Amino acid sequence: MSEYKVARLEDIEEIDDGREPLRAVRHHFGITSFGVNAWTAANAGDRILNEHDEDEDEELYVVTEGRARFELDGELVDAPAGTFVFARPSVRRTAFAEEPGTTIVAVGGVPGKAFEPGGWELWGPVRPLYQAGDYAQAADRARELVEAHPGYPMLLYNLACCESLAGRPADAIAHLRTAIETSERFRDYARSDSDFDPIRDEPAFKELVG
Repeated sequence: MSEYKVARLEDIEEIDDGREPLRAVRHHFGITSFGVNAWTAANAGDRILNEHDEDEDEELYVVTEGRARFELDGELVDAPAGTFVFARPSVRRTAFAEEPGTTIVAVGGVPGKAFEPGGWELWGPVRPLYQAGDYAQAADRARELVEAHPGYPMLLYNLACCESLAGRPADAIAHLRTAIETSERFRDYARSDSDFDPIRDEPAFKELVG
């Protein structure tokens, strides 16, 4: 088996989650030590990065083509190709394209912690179904993803959320249990996540979250 892989940006399939389409670079290469993804804007004025902050992750953004306009805690930063932008977790950030084809690559990780691939990139195509309240179809699609890509705790957790909301308590608890076994942090998430309100009184759920 080869110890290296090579790909051009256009070789990596774009994933559309209903917001800004991304290319899941980390997943494409099977990288397990750090997170990395890429976004390309079709038109000038398009938002490239979703507006967000992070709970723990530091992120480094590299503008590889075109020109971007970052908004970092409300401050505007002009970022032509070749610009690096670093943001600590609490910084509210987004970016817009100033030119068609503007591309941003993001690399991230949590200081002092080993990287834990969650599989959130793969959840992208299912997100619109979840947002629309079509929980049964979202659960079916998410289950297909889990079967095709085992071992991603966030995929398992999101599947459990959809199953809870779709009225499938036994499946929800089983998949939540596996998510927690893979990553303990999901036990804390489940305690306060309203997606589990339909099964919150189930004895198995209570035992699972403690």
